[in-house]
Amino acid sequence: MSKVENNTPQGERINRYMAGCGLCSRREADRWIEAGRVSVNGEIIAQPGVRITEQDSVSVDGKPITQVTEKSYMMYYKPKGMLCSRRDDRKRPLIYDQLDVPANVQSVGRLDMDSEGLLFLTDDGALAQALTHPSYKIPRKYRVRITSQLSLDALAQLRKGGIDMGDGDFSDPWEIIVDSESQGHSWISTTIYRGRWREVRRTLKAVGHDVRRLIRVRYGNIGLDLALKPGQWRSLRNKEVQNLKKMVAHPPKTQA
Repeated sequence: MSKVENNTPQGERINRYMAGCGLCSRREADRWIEAGRVSVNGEIIAQPGVRITEQDSVSVDGKPITQVTEKSYMMYYKPKGMLCSRRDDRKRPLIYDQLDVPANVQSVGRLDMDSEGLLFLTDDGALAQALTHPSYKIPRKYRVRITSQLSLDALAQLRKGGIDMGDGDFSDPWEIIVDSESQGHSWISTTIYRGRWREVRRTLKAVGHDVRRLIRVRYGNIGLDLALKPGQWRSLRNKEVQNLKKMVAHPPKTQA
């Protein structure tokens, strides 16, 4: 039996291998396979569930492909008004319109369209998954401009947590300080540890404040490079990468 036919739980799924070559996402790899564009050891395959080993040769459109061994790690200042997505049916601006990166380089978590600030991108899937997994409780810090002033009661509620955000979600306790206040608005700094969908906006809305500007200034132990302007990026330094990896080096402790 050839290796192409031997679909045992050994080796690596071919769509994951192709994504690691920087050619496409796993989903797109499946479409290429279904279109008959992919061959293993000279044989066209039709099933995306095929697994391969280091001894197998993979080609797309007849051209051999190889995985990228050196990983990419980037810090990007996401501008307001852009989606953290590869495609959008409504044709809204995408961060990947600005970033010329391989398809397997993806954002670590997301910022919603109306938010800006620090965003990591990498093709290190294991690190990205760990940094976004809620069990690791990776801190995300934001500077937020809100309408009017926070009352002492609202501040206490935010620090305590348990605020009904809607859709069955309740807020976690926040680390929060008030940076400045004026008659019409306030600037606050807050740190959260899960990063659920529009969590900051929904929580503040629940205590009576709309968000006018939201900037992520820190993710984990790495702060936004103040030399970057919206839309600019730079590669992470080796020390920064190692600092991020240290945060997820050990599995989180489970609750007894």
